[in-house]
Amino acid sequence: MMCGKGSCGKVAGILVLVGALNWGLVGLGGFMGQNWNVVNMVLGAWPQVEWIVYVLVGLSAVYMLVNCSKCCKI
Repeated sequence: MMCGKGSCGKVAGILVLVGALNWGLVGLGGFMGQNWNVVNMVLGAWPQVEWIVYVLVGLSAVYMLVNCSKCCKI
């Protein structure tokens, strides 16, 4: 069960998942000597939008951490 209630919790969960998968791919790509940053591949032409996505992913992680600490006793 995902922590966080309502649509904000779902959006935050999706953004955290996107961020986690992206960082996993960045790490794997680093071992292969390649750049597998999917967010950069999709939004690289618009760096400001790319940065906004990164900020939203970070804020979503904080949101999930605060809400999960209330319901899951981390």
